Amino acid sequence: MTSNDSAINCGQTCSASYNGSPQITLTATPSAGSSFGGWSGACSGAATCVVTVSSNQSVTATFNVVKDVTALNHIVFLLQENRSFDHYFGALRQYWADNGYPDQPFDGLPQFPLSNPSGPPPTNPGCDPAFPYPSDCMIDSASPAVQSYHLKTMCLENPSPSWNESHVGWNLSNPVSPTATLDGFVWAAAHDSRNMSPIFFDTLGERVMGYYDGGELNYYYYMATQFATSDAWFSPVMSRTALNRMYLLAGTSHGHAYPLNDSGSPQLSDPIIFQILQQNGITWKIYVHPGPDGLTDPASLYKQSYIQNFTYGNTILQQFPQNILPVAQYMTDAQNGTLPQVAMIEPASEVALDEHPSDTDTNSPPNIQPGANYVSSLINALMAGPSWSDSVFILSYDEFGGFYDHVPPQPTVSPDGIAPNDLFPGDVCTQVTGPTCDFTYTGYRVPLIVVSPYTKKNYVSHTVADYTAILKLIETRFKLPSLTARDAAQMDMTEFFDFNNPAWLVPPKPPTQIQNGACYLDHLP
Repeated sequence: MTSNDSAINCGQTCSASYNGSPQITLTATPSAGSSFGGWSGACSGAATCVVTVSSNQSVTATFNVVKDVTALNHIVFLLQENRSFDHYFGALRQYWADNGYPDQPFDGLPQFPLSNPSGPPPTNPGCDPAFPYPSDCMIDSASPAVQSYHLKTMCLENPSPSWNESHVGWNLSNPVSPTATLDGFVWAAAHDSRNMSPIFFDTLGERVMGYYDGGELNYYYYMATQFATSDAWFSPVMSRTALNRMYLLAGTSHGHAYPLNDSGSPQLSDPIIFQILQQNGITWKIYVHPGPDGLTDPASLYKQSYIQNFTYGNTILQQFPQNILPVAQYMTDAQNGTLPQVAMIEPASEVALDEHPSDTDTNSPPNIQPGANYVSSLINALMAGPSWSDSVFILSYDEFGGFYDHVPPQPTVSPDGIAPNDLFPGDVCTQVTGPTCDFTYTGYRVPLIVVSPYTKKNYVSHTVADYTAILKLIETRFKLPSLTARDAAQMDMTEFFDFNNPAWLVPPKPPTQIQNGACYLDHLP
């Protein structure tokens, strides 16, 4: 604090004496890492303080320590499987209206909220009924419009999010067009259903236009509302699980559009985030749910982890097996305050708790509600543990699963300039190329929930990002280099937080996830 006559110049406490009744102007200047909080005593507010010294006067300037991303000492992230943003969170704005939360801009399904719709439900052209199975789905002038609708079954047959289907969803008549018409989701699902062996029940592909709401996903809707989400959060690439998870680990798939085992490709030598963490002395763990066999040794868990796509995965198994742990250890670490600085939880796919749609028509298909309940146990454990005060849990999904979304993939940067190198003859982009052919577009939108004591309440980000932004957050927090140009180009996710005014030092009490929804595959909705 300084004065205009330089008689007062101090960092904590000082005084000066004057004759007569001069006016003294005081200036408060915060140092690095702090902010000026305002005056009290003879002055108030945050403007310059002017004091007439006609009698003894006392003035206090208050400074506040400015917190930043270093307030986060534990970053935990989990990607569940194969759900689009509209499919899961498209009705979130209606949930706000129904439960008394303030409205705000939100790019969900356009028919919500129901009390003030901004547009009709979106549609996709369906299969001409004159061409039932075994014919392929025919889209023509007789095709019905398949409208976005509310699903009643918690179990669905799997649509395909693979390279060709993702590009057909972009534009049915011209998958390499620069124009996204988003009219090929139903055709792609119907085509896949009719070519399964045995065929799927939904040979019309109508399941992809279905959505859930807070009645089915009550835990997720509550948490996305209390904490933060985004309506501009995308998977990294227009293809299936394995490629997108490569981006989560390394910021690239090194030109692959298919899983490595589809083309017999060797492991990738690209550095992964855990390699950089290890080299910089940042603690980390990978938690994996055991398979049906219950084995929890590192070698068994490694087989269920996507680190096996990279040569550094071998290094982890051989040199750091203590860092591959069963998910029960995560629960213990959350309870005991022994979480590492960075933790990845792999999806519990082998025990059908990853929310993935059913790959086959079985008597016990995967159900989204037990999967959501499993995720709730992971988040709740963190909120109830001693590490809550300096942690964040990031929940997202690896890709859209083939389900409809009304927002197209967005332009982005190629991670490394490598073009697709494992497309099969006749695949989209092999005969005619286009802007979505070279890893310079994201995948489709996926759900996101950011849970932390520092998360802004009821916050919706509109900043376009793909989930390599998780890498950017880790890199920003721990001052690490970027892995590729893709994660370097992302936002660092700090907009989701207010580190100086934590809203949730005492976490809310979320509802128990409902698990009694109907589960069937043989009809819709």
